[in-house]
Amino acid sequence: MDATDVKDMVRARYGAIAAGTLSDTPSEAAACCAPAPAAASCCAPAAPALSAASCCAPAPAALNDAKSAVMGYSADELAAVPEGANLGLGCGNPQAIAAMQPGETVLDLGSGAGFDCLLAARQVGPTGRVIGVDMTHEMLAKARANAAKLGAANVEFRLGEIEHLPLADATVDVILSNCVINLVPDKAQVFREAFRVLKPGGRLAISDVVNTTPLTDDLAQDHDLVCGCIAGAAPAAQVEAWLTEAGFTAIRIEVKPESRTMIATWAPGRGIENYVASANIEARRPVA
Repeated sequence: MDATDVKDMVRARYGAIAAGTLSDTPSEAAACCAPAPAAASCCAPAAPALSAASCCAPAPAALNDAKSAVMGYSADELAAVPEGANLGLGCGNPQAIAAMQPGETVLDLGSGAGFDCLLAARQVGPTGRVIGVDMTHEMLAKARANAAKLGAANVEFRLGEIEHLPLADATVDVILSNCVINLVPDKAQVFREAFRVLKPGGRLAISDVVNTTPLTDDLAQDHDLVCGCIAGAAPAAQVEAWLTEAGFTAIRIEVKPESRTMIATWAPGRGIENYVASANIEARRPVA
């Protein structure tokens, strides 16, 4: 697949998730991009207590909240957003490492249904601003509807690719992203764009999947694993190199080995937990 093929496939997959029309045919089966509790096998029949949940359909709100709780979101955070904002598509909690302050401008790369944007809006307050960018029309529609439900006047959502951000230079204090950059073919360009739109002294706080061991050919070429946040993951050393080349400093990448237990549920029986892990990625644009 070339870059255009990957983008088209990812856009179609996540558009279908947002619209609730995801097919259960093998070619379109969802590879869930979120750590599920052990009882909820992502791409296999769910445990009896979670029998309403299927990998090939949007999970019920309760299951999505259970996934997000495993990733570090508090009960207060989960209760603060409308039903449907949390689609359970992350692989960590960038809110926990972003240290957002009242009055700051926050950008979410690949904002989906608005979950992290709406939580960030609470932290930056009415004097702050939150901008979500997503390339999927269906996700944008869902995110805008969720913001309207809360009356969140300090949040907006823009159509765009995160390699070509629809923002001016040096206008953002904090950039968040949750399990999205691994889906982009040109990850180095994402980090260059992030650097461009950050103000001097601005910071990056990302949760994503990194590659820890080279994938086997069958895993690397599996289309479901491309959309499922596995096949597109890059090694932490490569991510650090891209960040450095873009101009970032104070780079910190914390690989989370404990995430392997949860990652194993994304594609049971495939052994993907031996090749990837979730990571917290932090960096800053220098002041001068």
